[in-house]
Amino acid sequence: MSLYDLTSFLRLSAVINYNLSASSLNRHNILRLILEGKRLHHNHQKDLDQKGIVMEALNYLFSAYSQKRRRLGPMAVLHPLRATALFTRALDEVTLVDVLSILFHDVPEDIHPGDFDNVIWKKMEEQIYSLFDRLDNQEEETLLKCLESLTKRDGESYFHYIWRLLETTDHSYNAIQIKLADRLDNTLDMRIDLKDPLDDIDFYYIIFQILFEGQQQVYTPETVHPPTASMNGSKRLYQLFKNVVLLSLVRKKGVGDSTAAIQHLVTTISKASLKEAQRIFVHLIGYHYTDIKLQRELLLDVMNYCHSGKTCFITAPDSDQMVDGLFLNTFGVLSDQKRAQQLDILYQNKPLMLQAAIAFIVLFSHFLNDPCFFLGGINADGVYAEACTETQTENH
Repeated sequence: MSLYDLTSFLRLSAVINYNLSASSLNRHNILRLILEGKRLHHNHQKDLDQKGIVMEALNYLFSAYSQKRRRLGPMAVLHPLRATALFTRALDEVTLVDVLSILFHDVPEDIHPGDFDNVIWKKMEEQIYSLFDRLDNQEEETLLKCLESLTKRDGESYFHYIWRLLETTDHSYNAIQIKLADRLDNTLDMRIDLKDPLDDIDFYYIIFQILFEGQQQVYTPETVHPPTASMNGSKRLYQLFKNVVLLSLVRKKGVGDSTAAIQHLVTTISKASLKEAQRIFVHLIGYHYTDIKLQRELLLDVMNYCHSGKTCFITAPDSDQMVDGLFLNTFGVLSDQKRAQQLDILYQNKPLMLQAAIAFIVLFSHFLNDPCFFLGGINADGVYAEACTETQTENH
């Protein structure tokens, strides 16, 4: 499967969910799905033993996440299982510690004693102790170190969390690869659809028609507007911003090409994000902002904005450009409560969302076309406005 392909992702989700929903849970099928036939050890018996440990990890996850749900409603355990499947498909070889690290990457944040009665929690503790007893000292130390790096601390901003992860990673880059796979799953897991909304349409031809041909609405969705979901367009744009932050800090830290898996996952996240920005755009012009003349005006305006080079760094608000200041005052806000308020305001501003979607398409195109590109104005402390220089304008 193409790791950025939404239809393949939906199919993977459905197959995993089907096996999870069976009256008799088939852990062997789940194991085969997430490992995609890969061995954990070259020795046959050790490979079987290590896969047995993964089976214990699956038992623990099924218990720990049994009552938890994702934002869109599906079982929460789908996330670590899918993220592991995406991770193993991005690597030529995987180890036991690799697999356990990504299966458990959210456990320290998600699983707490207060969520369970004492009997169930004691059983879960016994499961995890039994699993760790089967690891050697080096495996246990590596696993715990990786999980510590991957766990966002209380009060820690996303920016500082990612920078700390990059600072504390060892030469194996295991935690970075896991975080990239985690973000890839989160990027694809923003819709519950029967198929990709981009199927059977040519996005760039739609843009061409708006700019050069259109006298009437050039894109009409096949279905009526779907019911409002917990993950609306402005929240999807924020998730794309988080990808920009992660990829920019990875590139800024100089580890973007450290391993083939990191390179592959950076490229895959960029492609998946670019596609999601396209879905947001076509949704807006299909349901919310249907006047062809207004669409053309907004496209021409944002085209000039992109030509100015401003998509290459964080900008301060400007009364002449809607997009200026968006990353600074909406997406980059450190307070969760204030950011939620700003995203609600953005959701009401469909012209700005439309231009933001185009800006993200350009941004992720930069990531794909320039292996050294990162968005200026992002560091461990958050985002800050940079002034446009002649060099930036000429280079982009």
